[in-house]
Amino acid sequence: MIEHIAEQIRGRLGGLRPETLIILGSGLGRLGDEIENKIIVPYAEIDGFPHSTVSGHQGQLIAGKLEGRNVLCMQGRIHLYEGHAPQSINTIIKAFQLLGIRRLIVTNAAGSLTKDMPAGSLMLISDHINLSGANPLAGPDDERFGPRFPDMSDAYSQTLRQKAKAAAGKENIRLLEGVYLMVLGPTFDTAAEIRAYRILGADAVGMSTVPEVICAVHSGMQVLGFSVITNLGTGLRDGFQSHAETLAQGEKAGADLIKLVKAFLREE
Repeated sequence: MIEHIAEQIRGRLGGLRPETLIILGSGLGRLGDEIENKIIVPYAEIDGFPHSTVSGHQGQLIAGKLEGRNVLCMQGRIHLYEGHAPQSINTIIKAFQLLGIRRLIVTNAAGSLTKDMPAGSLMLISDHINLSGANPLAGPDDERFGPRFPDMSDAYSQTLRQKAKAAAGKENIRLLEGVYLMVLGPTFDTAAEIRAYRILGADAVGMSTVPEVICAVHSGMQVLGFSVITNLGTGLRDGFQSHAETLAQGEKAGADLIKLVKAFLREE
C-alpha cells in the first residue's frame, strides 16, 4: 500500500520533486494558499489515503513552490480520534519518504498549560510527551524504511530550531519554545489533567503531531515543529472550551506562522 500511494501521488506531481513536507493543523490551512504553481490532489482521489473529517482541515495535498523551495503540503491532517489506526499515519509518511521528502515542518493548534503563554502565541516545539496510548510504529517492521528501535533524542532537530529562532528574530516575531504533550482526544482536558501535564514537564497540549513526528524520525527526516496557542487549558481561564475558538485563534496567529515558515525557507 505504501508504494501504491506513493506512485499515485508521483503521477499527479509530474516532474516536481518536493523535499519538504508541511503538515497544517486546525485553522492553519492558509499557508497552503501561499504556495505557487499549485498542484492540488484531494485525499479522496488517492486510493488508500485516509480521509480527514474535521472542520478546519480541507483534506488535500498541495504541491508547488514556496520561497523558491519545492514543497508538499498536507492541508488537513489525520487524527487518531477520528478512528484512524496509528499505522495509517505511518503508511502515508512512508509514502512521502518514497517521494523523496527529507524534511518535515509540522504545525498544530494547542492549548497552553501556563498563563505566561496566552492564546495567540507561537511555540517552537523542543520535545514531546506521548500520552495518546498509541505508537504508529507498533506492528511488523520493514527495515527498508527505518530501524526497529529509532532514536528520538533529537526528534525536533536542534539545527532546524536554531534556524527557526534566527528567522523569527529577523521578522520580529515572538517565538516561545516548549514541550508539546499529545493526548488521544477528542475531549478537551479536565482541570486536573491540565495540572498533571504541567507536573510532567509539558508546556502545551494537543491531539496530533506526535505520530507524524515519530514516523518522520523513523524515516530519517529532520523535523521542525510549531504550535499555535489557541486557548488556555481548562482551569487557567473562565468559560468553556470550544473547537470554534480553536479555529478562530488559529486564524489570528496563523499570519505570524505563515511569515515565519516563509522566512525559514528563505534562509535555507
